Amino acid sequence: MKTFPNTAQKGSVRYIVFKEKKTWYAVALEFNIIESGEDPQLVLFRLFEAIKGYVASFKKVKGARPYTLNQKSEDEYEKLWIKLRYKKPIRSPYTVHTFGERNLALV
Repeated sequence: MKTFPNTAQKGSVRYIVFKEKKTWYAVALEFNIIESGEDPQLVLFRLFEAIKGYVASFKKVKGARPYTLNQKSEDEYEKLWIKLRYKKPIRSPYTVHTFGERNLALV
């Protein structure tokens, strides 16, 4: 049986807020949720609200599959995450505002 790092009781979600051209994007990597807008703080707030709703919905569904909270993110975002996390030089069309990891218990 496969084990998953994220469950209804514990886990975390990685996020990145970046700008491409004139638009800011906030991405929740494990959930494949993306918010966009003109203000980086607002898109981050909306992303956290979307994450809350996503986890709350997951908890309400009897027999929900754990892979719902453990999705494979886009390769582009994974590569960006690795560069940010390990402070590697970024050659990318993006301007990064912030990134981090959010504990699902706090959602």
